[in-house]
Amino acid sequence: MEPWGGFDHNAQSLRIVTALEQRYAEFDGLNLTWETLEGVVKHNGPLAPRSSPLPTAIADYVRLHDLELNTYASAEAQVASLADDIAYNNHDIDDGLRAGLFGITDLAEVPLVGPMFASVRERYPRIETSRLIHETVRRLIGLMVDDLIAETRRRLAELRPATANDVRRAGKPLAAFSPAMQENDQALKAFLRERMYRHYKLNRMTSKARRLVKDLFQLFVCEPECLPTEWRRRTDGSATLRTARVVADYIAGMTDRFAADEYRRLFDVQSRNS
Repeated sequence: MEPWGGFDHNAQSLRIVTALEQRYAEFDGLNLTWETLEGVVKHNGPLAPRSSPLPTAIADYVRLHDLELNTYASAEAQVASLADDIAYNNHDIDDGLRAGLFGITDLAEVPLVGPMFASVRERYPRIETSRLIHETVRRLIGLMVDDLIAETRRRLAELRPATANDVRRAGKPLAAFSPAMQENDQALKAFLRERMYRHYKLNRMTSKARRLVKDLFQLFVCEPECLPTEWRRRTDGSATLRTARVVADYIAGMTDRFAADEYRRLFDVQSRNS
């Protein structure tokens, strides 16, 4: 999508709930509140000012419906963002260990994580590995949640917001980890980035997925007649910006299995189309 304005995860989410879902007689999209849409776009913080252009879907939408991109999102959206962070990182510890991408001993020097594994093992010296992992991850999630609650309460007491707009214009997030937990979180992310996300096994899978998506995208843009009928009708019938946007929407909505099946149907000459 780079020549056609790029692809952005949050922008695509906004596009889904404001344009692609078609449930109502009088308008496209879902009947969501301003606060929900704001949270979809700004849960990671303000989007303005910025040095790079806004993703097209966001820029197009805010011309019609101002989401105040220079402010923070609601407290609920801020909490949701950090809850996602907590779940993502901790479950990746579990996934990485179970997949054999790294071992428990490799985590020994990671702040918070290594000491927690040691603490659980000390308390339950005969615990089996699967229970050790589950118990440690459970406790790590609990510690991070408790820290988030405590730091958010501290900031509430400091900033004393009286309205939702006070939260948005506070100049910093209201929901946050403490400085110490932020350092722990960054250390864990650095470990996962190096030992999991850049692991050669994941690199191979990522490379395969990248090639699959690229090939599907190029084929559909150049030959939109290969799209399912309801999607083809939304295109210009040729390689235009509108067609590229429709193709991106179609591919973005695929599950991994469907994308692989679609690739096989289109590129395997021995495959029967269905």
